[in-house]
Amino acid sequence: MTNNLTSCDSKLEFERDGVELARGLLPLVDVETIRDTFMQQVESDRLALAADDKLAQNDILSQYPRFMQPHRRRDLSAGLVARKTMVDARITQIVTRLIGAAHGAQSMFYFKPPTARGQAMHQDNYFLRSNPETCLAAWIAIDDCDGGNGALSVVPGSHRMEVVCPEESDASESFTRGLVRPPEGMTAVQTEMNAGDVLFFHGSLVHGSLPNTSLDRFRRSLIFHYVPTASKEISRWYLPMTDLSTGNDVFIGEAGGGGPCGESWEGGAH
Repeated sequence: MTNNLTSCDSKLEFERDGVELARGLLPLVDVETIRDTFMQQVESDRLALAADDKLAQNDILSQYPRFMQPHRRRDLSAGLVARKTMVDARITQIVTRLIGAAHGAQSMFYFKPPTARGQAMHQDNYFLRSNPETCLAAWIAIDDCDGGNGALSVVPGSHRMEVVCPEESDASESFTRGLVRPPEGMTAVQTEMNAGDVLFFHGSLVHGSLPNTSLDRFRRSLIFHYVPTASKEISRWYLPMTDLSTGNDVFIGEAGGGGPCGESWEGGAH
């Protein structure tokens, strides 16, 4: 797999690499609606959806915090947009092709403005603890993104490794504490995506991002996690899940451990 991931529609390729890129899946008019709605939310009330990250007040991410589970907030425009996108057939058709019938387990929105730190390499299912099947991410680029503004890097094939306990990350580069190193012989691939592209990847795939070193480019993204309907348990942080057909709440067993996607460093740690 080259530095520019290529689109594919083969389940065999997904099973080999653990990642699939869908170019131009969402039209720009839809992306602009998502971007504008979430920008209005962060500018009017950034705390309504903010994760409980312990960040210093002078950290730019305290002004543009990551939003967790916005789809649960039907009283907010951002919540309605997130929920509508979570169940969008253009996305869920690919989810179903890759992992079968699924429930929506999580939504997140990352703003990642200039100077923001990235998120060290990690595996999503360390946090979700979906069992016996793993989760699947759908990572929607809201801005054109590359290495300069902190786009994702992924390690193709790393989804075949076990979910492992993280080491400690570099606080100057990552706003979260955990770090998972790629398996020996595997290297990270820097993605380059346009607004409206969607990256689907396996919950055990090692992935992360470096800081946004651009002068004036955000790297906004709307992210969903899905789990197969055959899943028997998941970390309590992700309950209730969402039935993609009806929008109803779905409860399954609670898995031990897990938590929000990445524990942040204490304020001032970097």
